[in-house]
This record gives sequence, structure tokens and C-alpha cells, in this order.
Amino acid sequence: MKNLIYLLLLVISLPSFAARQFDIEVIIFKRNVNPDQTGESWPDQPATLDYARTVQLVSSSQLANRGITMMPASRYALNSQYQRLKDHAGFTPLAHFGWRQGDLNKAQAPTFRLTAGRNFSGQYLPDGTSIEEAARRERDGQPMTTPPSFELAAETQETIPAQPDQPLYELEGKIQVYVNHYLFTNTQLDLREPGRREVVVGTELPEGGTTALSETVQFGQLQEVKKKIEVEEFLKTFRFDQQRKMRSGETHYLDHPLMGMVVQIRRLDS
Repeated sequence: MKNLIYLLLLVISLPSFAARQFDIEVIIFKRNVNPDQTGESWPDQPATLDYARTVQLVSSSQLANRGITMMPASRYALNSQYQRLKDHAGFTPLAHFGWRQGDLNKAQAPTFRLTAGRNFSGQYLPDGTSIEEAARRERDGQPMTTPPSFELAAETQETIPAQPDQPLYELEGKIQVYVNHYLFTNTQLDLREPGRREVVVGTELPEGGTTALSETVQFGQLQEVKKKIEVEEFLKTFRFDQQRKMRSGETHYLDHPLMGMVVQIRRLDS
């Protein structure tokens, strides 16, 4: 009889467990530092993020059908943290958002695509090359690695940015929150920052040969070949990629040399 009572209590408790709801609130910010002064090294362009199965983090019937609703600003609990970041000279908040979802595992929980900050599509191509530099290469007959998204006025030869197919945001990425015994966040973000880079645009051959050995390339009859280097404006991408186990009700901070993320997951009382 006692075992039957325990079994009945367990069965009664299962629906309430399955109906757990969580409010997820996120702040994303960047550090106001020069990337070259951090002592870190990043590729100019990391591998492109796959957004094939992501959904936009906006109110929609697609989210509502999965029991997910956007969090109105009136329910934000991290306003004081956001304001401190905004008031600090060393940080710039880029996004503050939240949503409510149920007790979803990794296969069920949607991965949200998010964008924030400035739109660089009028200044740079998707590969980071500046539109002005791409126009110069076009005029000089240099090869293009990316189809140009610009036009040249016939008379003035001024660069006229064409309407881009899609924006090129300062912050772009994806985030997923799911339950696997514990709460987890899985986040990949790209922060884009204007900078400069050195590019090899050709080689230079001095008059006459040389037999001196140096760090330059040697070919032919010991002629010294020097790489011709130019510095160009470039939109560099910095990748933030972290997965973190979390506890509900706690405020978690995910760090990166150039950016950071504050996350709080609040379980709603039944």
C-alpha cells in the first residue's frame, strides 16, 4: 500500500515537472579595447557560422507554436547590470533581450539567430574587404576574390555602394538554451571590428642579381625577390564560442578578450 502511494505521488508530480518554464535574459557587450593590444591572435575570417536551422529571435507564430514567447522589457531583471556597463568607459552594450521557454532538451530547444550593432554593409564586403579597396582593385585590374557589391560612376570614378543583399552587422551569432539534467547555454558570436591588415600585392625585383642570403625569397639566378606589402582597411571578425552549464536563479558571466555575455535563467514558480 505504501509503495502504491509513492507511485501515485510520482505520477502526479510528472506533469508539473514537464511543465517547467524558464525566463532567459541575456546581455551582450563589447570591450572598448584595441584587439592588437590584447596579446591574442585571431584569423582574419573564422569559418562561417551555420545558420541553416536557426530561427529569428522575434515574436512569431513559429515560436508561439513551440511555447516560446519574447520577454518584454518590463520583465527584465538585469537593468542595473546593463546600466553599469553603459556608464563604464571600458564597455559598450550591444544587445539586451530575453525569452521564455519550457523544459526543452537539446533536440527540442531552438537555436536563435541574433544580430545587433552597426551595419557595415555600406563600407565592407562579406569577406571583410572594404568597398573602397575592392573598387581600387577593380580599376587596377587586380583579381577579386569576392564579387563586388559596388558600382563606379563613369565620369567621377567615385565609389558608389550598391544596395547590399543582406546586412553585415557588428554582432551576429546564435544562442541555444536547453536542459540535460542541468541547464546549458551554447553560444557562437561574431564581433566585427574595423581594422587594418597587411596584404601581399606582388613582388619586386631589384636591378641586377644578388648572392646575399636573407629572409627574402630566392629564385632563378640568385636574384632577391621581395614581397610587395600594402596595408589596407579591413573588417575583421572575432569569434566567441562557449558552452556553459548553469544553475537557475544565478547570474553567469561568460568572458572573452573583446566581448562578454551576462546570462540569467530564472525558473518560474508553478
